[in-house]
Formats: sequence, structure tokens, C-alpha cells
Amino acid sequence: MKTFDVTLLTCPAYNHPEIITDYVNNILIEDRLLTEALEAKGLKVHRISWDDPNFDWATTKVALFRTTWDYFHRAQEFSAWLEKAQQLTRFINPVEIIRWNMDKHYLQDLAKLGVPIVPTVFIETGEQRMLEEIITASGWRKTILKPAISGGARHTYKIAEGQAAEREAIFKQLITSEAMLLQPFMDLVESHGEVSHMVFDGKYSHSVLKKAKAGDFRVQDDFGGSVHEYQASPEEIKFAENVTANCQPIPAYARVDLMWDNNEALALVELELIEPELWMRKHPTSAQLFADAVVKMM
Repeated sequence: MKTFDVTLLTCPAYNHPEIITDYVNNILIEDRLLTEALEAKGLKVHRISWDDPNFDWATTKVALFRTTWDYFHRAQEFSAWLEKAQQLTRFINPVEIIRWNMDKHYLQDLAKLGVPIVPTVFIETGEQRMLEEIITASGWRKTILKPAISGGARHTYKIAEGQAAEREAIFKQLITSEAMLLQPFMDLVESHGEVSHMVFDGKYSHSVLKKAKAGDFRVQDDFGGSVHEYQASPEEIKFAENVTANCQPIPAYARVDLMWDNNEALALVELELIEPELWMRKHPTSAQLFADAVVKMM
């Protein structure tokens, strides 16, 4: 029986893609960089879709999340797979922080530990109030509404003052089965963008600046956003490392997304511990730091 030291996890769309777009090529480059860094350490590396029904998870020492970019569309199925596979192999990052990080309620935990987050109202499943009532109670003129379990700006809406009624139907539909987050819209994201800081084994590696296209607020490239080189300040580096220091255990890899709030102070938008885009292709030496962190956790 063939065995592996590390299995990189992807999803069906990127496992054996027939059409190699620039987007897909970036994914393949990232996984190649990490594979080469791990193989340089003498490890046998394999790559497969997390939901492959024919793979025996007992044949790999660890499974490493990379591009499982469908999990938030298949949350229950993904959670059930985690439960089953963890009996046969180990996960990197560890399963306990993967489960914690799947749901954005983790922001509450970090806030309690003193991490500045974007102010958030957590709207629990089954909420009976109308969206307009919730927004009015928040006191925020412009808001962002999004699910607690999501990615790629799934069901993420910018709501201007007086526009809540336009999102009432979709809000009522979503809140029956999942929790939602309401946050104030940060005006500086339109001019300053959002910065992603990559951290391996608690130590800062590199950053990129993500900016939305003109007329939009979503920085993801799926919506026309762009990525730029960025030199992090000492304050930002300290912030990013502090976020991961408040995780238990400290993750092998993390992406800390920060923005400037309406008071021009740094605030945590999201902490990505499951399947973050890490832009190793823009900083190739970071693949070595990633591999070092994996080996240490193994």
C-alpha cells in the first residue's frame, strides 16, 4: 500500500483541472512551491480532493488544508468528513482550530482576549426581528451583512442607509438556517484597501494589499479585486503575530486580514486558518517557512 507523509487538500474544481486559467494556474503554482519545499525535507507529498471517496486517509501521516474552497458551500458535509477523517490521520492546521475557525463567531473569542476586531453584531439562526430593526439598533448608517460561515464574499451585502428593505427577503431566507454578521461599513476600505499578513508558526512572513475595483467594496479577485505588493509596518506585524499568539494551539500557518476602521485604527477583519490564499508565488522563500512550520507540527 502506498503511503504519504503529507497530503495537500484541494477540492474537485482544482484537483485535476482540464482548463488552466490564470486563476487555476496560481493555485497550481502555490501547491507546487509548497510541495517542492516539503520534498526538499525528504517528505513524500500527495495532492487530492478532500471529498475523494476512494482515498484511504490512514495512508497519510498528515492532511494539509490548501484549496478546499467549497467547504463553506458544503459545511455539513465537510464537518462530517472532518469527524471521520480525524480518526485516521492528523490535520494541519489541527482539527480543533479548524472547527473553531469555520464559524466567524471566533471573532467574539478574539475580542474577549483584547484583539481589536471590526465591530460586529452576531445575528443568531432563527432571529425574528426585521433586518431594518437590527440595523437601526446598531446605529450604523452603512453596514455589511454576511454569513457566519462563508468565504469568497458569499452572500456579502453592503447596505446603505434606507436600503435595508431591499435585503429583507434574502436575510429572512438565510437566517432561518444560518447565523449572520452585521458590521459597520469601513469607508477607508475603498481608498486604503485591505491587507493580508501571512504568519507561519507564529512568525510574520510577508503581506499583500488587496483593493476592490472602482465602484465595488469586495477585494476578492472573483469580483475584480487586485493584489499589490505591500510593506507591513512594525505595528501591523505586531498585530498579526499577536492574533495568532491568541490561538490555541498556535497554527502552523495563518492569514491575518486587517483594515483601517472609521477611526483610522487597525482592526481584524478575518483570521484565515483553514484554506487561505497565501501568495507564496510573490514571496517564494515563504514556502520554506511554511514547510518548516509543517515539519515542526508533525
